[in-house]
Amino acid sequence: MALGSVQSVDACWQDEVRRVADAVRRRVLEHTLTNKGGYLSQACSSAELLATLYLRVMRLGSSTAPLVPRPFAGVPGRGNPHAFTGADYNGPKAPDLDRFIFSPVHYALVLYSLLIELGRLGPDALDDFNRDGSTVELIGAEHSPGHEVTAGSLAQALSQAGGIALARRLRGDTGRVWVFMSDGEFQEGQTWEAFAALAHYRLGRLGVYIDANTQQCDGPMEAVMGIEPLAERLRAFGAEVHEVDGHDPNALATPATDRAMPDRPLVVIARTDPCRGIELLRERAPKLHYVRFKDEREFRLYRTQLDQMRGVPS
Repeated sequence: MALGSVQSVDACWQDEVRRVADAVRRRVLEHTLTNKGGYLSQACSSAELLATLYLRVMRLGSSTAPLVPRPFAGVPGRGNPHAFTGADYNGPKAPDLDRFIFSPVHYALVLYSLLIELGRLGPDALDDFNRDGSTVELIGAEHSPGHEVTAGSLAQALSQAGGIALARRLRGDTGRVWVFMSDGEFQEGQTWEAFAALAHYRLGRLGVYIDANTQQCDGPMEAVMGIEPLAERLRAFGAEVHEVDGHDPNALATPATDRAMPDRPLVVIARTDPCRGIELLRERAPKLHYVRFKDEREFRLYRTQLDQMRGVPS
């Protein structure tokens, strides 16, 4: 293949990531307006990151789940095979395919929107969002589209991912395990215990992508509990660490090569902007975690923002 053709192919996938990321932000903003509230800044910061994972980094099979989300089948237990169905949207658990563990489950609306844009979930799936009896939950769980495990207490998912990666190695699986985390989870002791275990067992086919948007429920992370220098701390725990621009698809994808994961976990710290694409959010800083509109004037401003993102003439 000629160099020009290679560059064209590379540009095509990056353009697709950007297109999907923009569409995810629009969909999440639309949903937030319709429901008078939502986790909006999480879409701003993580849209390119998640789109890059699905479109370039992870090797997943086609969805084996219905486009219309299943109703809630009950809590996990013996005799309930339908309790763990969220991962079906990421394809079969084949030995040569990757697995995806979604840790900050309050980002669920972002993940659902991404699955819709990728055709893994039906376009009307958000109609059941946060309704009783629905699997399209506000805080995702093992039955929610795109979720394999329950991680409602932040920092639990990495430990579960480590167990999955170890089991896969013992079975001889060649597929990798990918984990999406938020930077706030590095305030939790369980995260650091998990990294100690990952290094001890030399789990090199596990990769972690971190949405480092520096925000949490109570405001800026540095004002609550600082975690920096995060890269140096993770290297001290035995990880291979890369810091990248979390809105640059190529920078996000480059560290995730097979040769980069021989015998230790890979970590990509994606430095992101929690207001990317929706500048109005900066007026709310530092309280960005969950958006509730203060009055009709603010609501109209965000409605105008949505029209602009859709290309509707003012």
